[in-house]
Amino acid sequence: MSRAPTSGRTLVIIVAGHLLVEAMDRPDYLRGCEQVVRLARTADGCLDFAISPDLLDPERINIHERWASRPQLEAFRGSGPDEGQTAAMKSATVEEYDVSG
Repeated sequence: MSRAPTSGRTLVIIVAGHLLVEAMDRPDYLRGCEQVVRLARTADGCLDFAISPDLLDPERINIHERWASRPQLEAFRGSGPDEGQTAAMKSATVEEYDVSG
């Protein structure tokens, strides 16, 4: 496996955090994310993409993404969650991290 040069260049973008939804709404919310996960995993530059239920908190949904570049992340992201998903969120704490050599 070849490695990208580490001369200050961003090697990967990590998006990580969590959302909170009502516990009774979480299964439907996650089912609504299935197509997004499928599309992300086939998108150019997507290294990993997961939206998953937290094992301890019934309201929490964990977010984890890794992208090869910011332009590829932004090309996939578009306008973000749809109105229904946004309305279902009680809160969201999601951060982006540029990881470089």
